[in-house]
Amino acid sequence: MEAVLAVLRTVGTVTVTELMEATGLTRTTVITVCDELMDKGWAQEVDSPRGAATAQVGRPARHFRFHDRAGFVLGLDVGEVKTTAVVADLRGRILGRCTRSFPDLDSSGRLDVIDAAVEDALRGAAVVPTAVLAAAVGVAAPVDRTGRISRAQHFWEAFDIGIEARLGERFGRPVTLANDANLAALAERWQGAAAGVDDLAVMLAGERIGFGLVEAGRPLRGRHGGAGEIGSLELVRGVGGPEGIARLCRTWASEAVRDDAPATTIRELAREAGTVEAEMVFRAAADGDAVAAQILERVADRMARVIGLVGTLFDPELVVIAGAVAASASALLEDIERLLPRFTTTPPRVAVSPLGEAVVSIGAVRLALDHVEQHALDLDLATATPQHPAGVS
Repeated sequence: MEAVLAVLRTVGTVTVTELMEATGLTRTTVITVCDELMDKGWAQEVDSPRGAATAQVGRPARHFRFHDRAGFVLGLDVGEVKTTAVVADLRGRILGRCTRSFPDLDSSGRLDVIDAAVEDALRGAAVVPTAVLAAAVGVAAPVDRTGRISRAQHFWEAFDIGIEARLGERFGRPVTLANDANLAALAERWQGAAAGVDDLAVMLAGERIGFGLVEAGRPLRGRHGGAGEIGSLELVRGVGGPEGIARLCRTWASEAVRDDAPATTIRELAREAGTVEAEMVFRAAADGDAVAAQILERVADRMARVIGLVGTLFDPELVVIAGAVAASASALLEDIERLLPRFTTTPPRVAVSPLGEAVVSIGAVRLALDHVEQHALDLDLATATPQHPAGVS
C-alpha cells in the first residue's frame, strides 16, 4: 500500500497498468490497494484524462489520482519580530498565508499573535482546523532531536513559550518544532537553489547569521541542536560578531548619513523615508553611489570570511544565502566568490535563494508533509473535515 501511495503522490492521474509498472505489483493487488486507499481517503478514481486514447478492447482502464485535499498542513515561521503562518495542501501548494508582527508582549501575548496568524491563514485557505493533519514550526533558536529549545542564550529563551503545545491542543495533531535555518535548508533542497545538492549550507543572514547544514543528504543538528549557529564569530578575524547583512547595512549606512560624512545618495533616501534601511544601500550602490558601494564591499568581505569558515569546517558543495535579504544579496556574489579563496582552500559555490522571506515557512510545510507521508496509513482522515466554501469561516 505504501508503494502505491508513494507513486500516486508523485504523479498526476495514473492507470492500473502504470501503477503495476512502477511498483512491480500484480494487477489484482494494485486494484485492491487502490480501492483500500480510496476507502481510507487517500486516493480518488477519476474519469479518463482528456485526450487519452479511447479505442480499446475490453473493460475501460481505471484512472486514479492522489487526493491532495484529503487534509492539509500548517507551516509556521516564528521570528524575533514577526510570525508567518501558511496552510498548504498535501502536494505543498500554498493556499493561505498570514504575517503578523509581535508588539512588545510577554509569552502569552506572543502566543495570541501566533494564534491570530494561524486563524487568518486557515480562513484565507478556507480550511477548518480539524482538516490540518500536521504542523511544523521554525524558530530562531537551536532545537535538539527531542524538540527542546536550547536555553543557553537569553535570546533563545524568547522562543521557548509552548508554541507546539498550544498548536497541538488546538489541532489535536502532531506539531514538530525545528530550527529556522534547518528548515531553510529543507526548503532550498525542495523548491529552491539546492535541488539535488547533498552537501549544503544555507545561510540565513538578515539580522543574525545562522546556518542550516546538510551532509550527504542528511541534516546536521548536533547534540543540542546548535550545529550551524556559528555563535562565536567574534573569534574570527575581520568578522567580530553574528550580525547579518541587513543589520550591517543599516549600521554602516547610519554612520554614512551623519552630517560630517561624505555625500551619499543614502542620506537623501533616508531623509525621504525618515529612517535608514538596508535596502537603501543596495539601491544607492546600483545607482553608482561610491559610499554605498564601499559598504557592500565591506559586507561582502565579512560574508566571505564567514562562508570561508563554513567551507573549511564542513566542505559543502553549495552555500545558499537565504531569507528576506536574498533578493538584494545577489549584488554581493561577485565579490564573495572573488574573496573566498583567501579564506578557505575548499571554496563552495555560492548562490542566493529564490524563495525570499518565505523560505522558513516553506521548509516548515515540507517538514509537516514529511510527517504526513511517513505516517499516512496511521492517520485517521475521517476527522479531517472538508474545506469550508470560499469566504465562509
